[in-house]
Amino acid sequence: MDVNAAVAAASAIAGLLTGASAVLAFRWSEREQARPTRKALRTDNMTAVLPPGVDTVLSVLRSSAVVLDEGDTVVKASSAAYALGLVRGGRLAVDQMLQMARETRRDGEIRQVELDLPRRGAGRGEGLAVSARVAPLGSRLVLLLVEDLTEARRIEAVRRDFVANVSHELKTPVGALSLLSEAVMDASDDPEAVNRFAGRMQIEATRLTSLVQEIIDLSRVQDDDALVDAEPVAVDDLVAEAVDRCRQPANSKQITMATGTTPDLYIWGNRGQLAAALGNLVENAVNYSPARTRVGIAGRRISGSGGDRIEISVTDQGIGISERDRERVFERFYRVDPARSRATGGTGLGLSIVKHVAASHGGEVTVWSVEGQGSTFTLRLPEAARGRSPEAGAGPDRSGRRSHPADRSDPPERSDPDEQDDDAVEEPTDDKLFQTLPEHIPAPEVLP
Repeated sequence: MDVNAAVAAASAIAGLLTGASAVLAFRWSEREQARPTRKALRTDNMTAVLPPGVDTVLSVLRSSAVVLDEGDTVVKASSAAYALGLVRGGRLAVDQMLQMARETRRDGEIRQVELDLPRRGAGRGEGLAVSARVAPLGSRLVLLLVEDLTEARRIEAVRRDFVANVSHELKTPVGALSLLSEAVMDASDDPEAVNRFAGRMQIEATRLTSLVQEIIDLSRVQDDDALVDAEPVAVDDLVAEAVDRCRQPANSKQITMATGTTPDLYIWGNRGQLAAALGNLVENAVNYSPARTRVGIAGRRISGSGGDRIEISVTDQGIGISERDRERVFERFYRVDPARSRATGGTGLGLSIVKHVAASHGGEVTVWSVEGQGSTFTLRLPEAARGRSPEAGAGPDRSGRRSHPADRSDPPERSDPDEQDDDAVEEPTDDKLFQTLPEHIPAPEVLP
């Protein structure tokens, strides 16, 4: 009996202890659930510290925003501030800005400064240009607003260089015209000298006109949306227009222009800009090619992950471009051979216009070149959708090429070869020029 009573008493005590433990555990759990978390305490504290509405205003600002308390601890920071690397580990990471914040907290004055900060993960010489403005926020807080000026400074540098280059390029022909006009006045009694100086004046005036026109074209290409007045443009028409534009200088150097394109290729874009871009490429090829060589213009369709694209290549047998110059040929006013450019009337803007036209049409322009062998410039542009029909009225001409209404104007008068003197040098006509050429010249092959 005594043993059974002892066992019963022990069981009762154990039960009481278990029950008490369960009650204590339940009470402790309720207290923990009712206790606010550290994050909630930090949020409540921030909400309590920031003046009403400030949090909402900072969230919609374009500038990077940072709010510091009396101990220089970051109370609030926008995502842009973290992206620029201004805040790290809950502290302001830029010493100059931190010093400004302390001075503003001390005297209450608003301060502003422009700083150049190193960019995280960037190479040497690359950094961020920012404008920082510090102002008091209430009695204890300081507000820091930081605006990224890197892109604005880059655009300003490009504009400044462009203005300097334009001024330099305009100064040359204007100065030449001034000197030539003085020479004409001094040689008024010498008709032969007057004629010679007048011819030079015409050359300089033509060069000045070309420069101004290309500056206007470049500005128009940069500002206008090429796809606002877009239409299906036949590649054959663009090639024919480019060849016609360069026929006279090509014939004078006895350069053969060979063309070959896949039939029914259309580009959706601005006809004027596309014609100017391809014309610039062909004109460069003719200008930089020796006499009695060939310039090839080829078009084809290529397939890609983003859809079919039209590739137009212009190949020449000219002087070629060095590897160092290939990286800069599309810069404005850059010339591979300045002496040759001045002799041919080049302005250094042609390839820059080509680059902008390609980019505005969603395409690209690339260059392949070997010094002493020649170069191939290739335009790659999105093909016009098959559902878009060409401009009404366009139809095949006698050569099988689809003609554009603009091409139906009467051709310029040409002298009949049969009526020329036997001693005269016969220039190659269109028929003789193209009948002996291959139908297609692939790129980037250099013509034999």
